[in-house]
Amino acid sequence: MRSFILKRLGLGVLVLLGVITVTFFITRVIPSDPAAQWVGPRATPQQIAAARVELGLDQPLYVQYGKYISQLVHGDLGKSLRSHQPVADELKSYLPATIELVVLSTIIALFLGIPLGVISAKRKDQLVDHFSRIFSVGAVSLPTFWVGLFLQLLFYRILGVLPLGDQLSTDVKLLYEIPHITGFLLFDSLVTGNLVVFKDALVHMILPGITIALYPLGLVARMTRSALLEILNEDYISAARSYGLPERLVLWKYALKNSLGPTATVVTLSIGYTLVNTFLIEAIFSWPGIGSYISAAVISLDYPAIMGVTIFSAIAYVILNMIADFIIALDPRVRA
Repeated sequence: MRSFILKRLGLGVLVLLGVITVTFFITRVIPSDPAAQWVGPRATPQQIAAARVELGLDQPLYVQYGKYISQLVHGDLGKSLRSHQPVADELKSYLPATIELVVLSTIIALFLGIPLGVISAKRKDQLVDHFSRIFSVGAVSLPTFWVGLFLQLLFYRILGVLPLGDQLSTDVKLLYEIPHITGFLLFDSLVTGNLVVFKDALVHMILPGITIALYPLGLVARMTRSALLEILNEDYISAARSYGLPERLVLWKYALKNSLGPTATVVTLSIGYTLVNTFLIEAIFSWPGIGSYISAAVISLDYPAIMGVTIFSAIAYVILNMIADFIIALDPRVRA
């Protein structure tokens, strides 16, 4: 197990180094002038030349790469060309809102997707199974931006029961003090006892959370069903049934437990996907997360911010992949 962990860590470091290298050189060859962006639209040629020296753009590319890696080792992602603020600090301010949204969507996907897959496998080729498969395929296939717009139209415009977007209502922002402890609004408002802010923030998370949850929900349901159909034909399941054990016990304890490996892999990868691909949903719901941040960075060609988000995305994917591998490796049959 120890050698397996060390091997996965080594491969993870190589993947990160490859992503950093490719992203660095791509951002350096795109047709833009970072020095001009740094000093502003009305800068003189002398100011632009001084900015090139300040940013190190006058040095050879391999020297710039070496300096960037050196800074990266110390946790320095550079400064944004738009705001002149450290990219690491800006990521810290934008990430909590996105993480809260992703955690909520993952909880929805697990608590609905796993039971849906179990019921579908149990009632194979019956009406419930057909409905489950149609729903799962639709959840994976539907464009998330269309789903978000449809939910806004239904629950805000027609029914008027849920807010259109943003993280908090305007009157709550004006009348109540918004706590800032960890950056996670739900947690901060709960520990400070500000239930009005907590309730309002939770209500605002429902529509974007459901929209983001549809894709992993469909994946989890389909993967759980597929794994269970294979496991339910195993000899030990037939033996458990022959002993007279209740079908619910056989299904939910013995069979489901051995199907969680593939499901865990799907869940962890879908978390990484949703974590860095929420920009459309955040734009639709005016959500102040990392998706909004990277959208603004791409439009303005703010390459330090683009690289910062790319590196964060790569780290998230590598960590989540390793977690999935470790979960699967807990099975003695896999270790063997």
